[in-house]
Amino acid sequence: HDEASEEQERAVTASREHQNASIIPLVDRPINFGPVNITYVEFYLHKPSIAAVFAVSYLLIFLLCMVGNGIVGFIVLRSRNMRTVTNIFILNLAISDMLVGIFCMPTTLIDNIITGWPFGSVVCKLSGMVQGISVSASVFTLVAIAVDRFRCIVYPFKQKITVGLSKMILVVIWVLAVSIMCPSGLMLQVTKEHSVRIRTGPLDANAAAASRPFYWCRENWPTQQMRKVYTTVLFASIFLAPLALIVIMYARIGLTLFKTTVPPDGRGSGSGGTRDDGGVGGEGRPTAPADRRQSVSRKKKRAVKMLLVVALLFVVSWLPLWTLMLLSDYASLSARQHRVLNIYVYPLSHWLAFFNSSVNPIIYGFFNDNFQRGFQAAFKFQLCSAVLERQRTLSLRLLGRAAAGPQGNQPPAPGARGLVSRPPSGGAAEGPCWGQEERCVSVSSEGQDELELVTEGPVEVSQV
Repeated sequence: HDEASEEQERAVTASREHQNASIIPLVDRPINFGPVNITYVEFYLHKPSIAAVFAVSYLLIFLLCMVGNGIVGFIVLRSRNMRTVTNIFILNLAISDMLVGIFCMPTTLIDNIITGWPFGSVVCKLSGMVQGISVSASVFTLVAIAVDRFRCIVYPFKQKITVGLSKMILVVIWVLAVSIMCPSGLMLQVTKEHSVRIRTGPLDANAAAASRPFYWCRENWPTQQMRKVYTTVLFASIFLAPLALIVIMYARIGLTLFKTTVPPDGRGSGSGGTRDDGGVGGEGRPTAPADRRQSVSRKKKRAVKMLLVVALLFVVSWLPLWTLMLLSDYASLSARQHRVLNIYVYPLSHWLAFFNSSVNPIIYGFFNDNFQRGFQAAFKFQLCSAVLERQRTLSLRLLGRAAAGPQGNQPPAPGARGLVSRPPSGGAAEGPCWGQEERCVSVSSEGQDELELVTEGPVEVSQV
């Protein structure tokens, strides 16, 4: 049994997949028959209740990832007004996060529930490459968003990133993501383990008939030292360096926001006619500049809190997984320690990492005032369009009946044209969208003078 445990530990260590940090653990008691030392493992790694918990938890973040990032992409692509530099980066973040949800979450869930690799060699290489590329692109896009905010707020008078330049940056992000994952794609292959078999039935004298071969999808490096070096490079480029840049730039942004003040005239334009008498009017009411200073102060606090949430969420989401990867390659762990990490700790770490891709659209999109207006405009426009179409159809039917009747030469009665015309002066609206065509379309243009910290309108922040 001791020899089998050592064999199990070696097999578990060798099954590391660097591109998505998932491993295929071997569990169950090893059973030896005759002179050949073979470890027999169960096909399912967990009891049905535990497997159900894993499946439900992964399904929740998968749905959140697909719906949230899908809505963000729809809002940006639907309106040209939303295609700003920051929103283009957020759109790229949504695309990469959706790829994480499509290619990372299902395969990782399968790895955490069953033993071995159930797919072929082509799926092994493609899924591994796409997983690593999508994760890398997502992280690099977070850095690009931080750089864009940093330049706009800390250095407001320097040349801004244009839309054309932002598209070039996105190309660089994807090229860099592909380049850094190329070694992993070259080394990935499906390998058959001759000393391990998966049990499919009761083991008896004919154990081979009650089991099947064990295959895994792994990086087959020539030496363990090369594996360690590659793990270290990935850790530095996908986690350590991005984390340092995000923390430093968001810290500078926070300090800049707290140092800015609002001039008495509220805009710093120097125009006359605005009296600064302590922020109180003749009747004891706060003046407009005082109200504006209070509003800016509240938005500064909200922006700084958002920056802290972004940095902390990045650390909490990815640090556990990278710590386990480094431990697996550098630490000398026993078979029991590998078993605990692989069965319980790794699934939780994977879930936390994928959770980051699920909440990114909430933090970067729905907390953005422009995205909130774009969301309202998109869905109000859809609702109003449906109502308009129904009422136009009804109006055409009424017109057709009137033309076919004895009074067909008479003009239609007031209101017969539905929403094509305006309601009578001073009259009540005849439907939920009376006179709403323009409002439904222009919701996203309302409130453009509002001070939007960090996400949009950074030039205005610098003028405060």
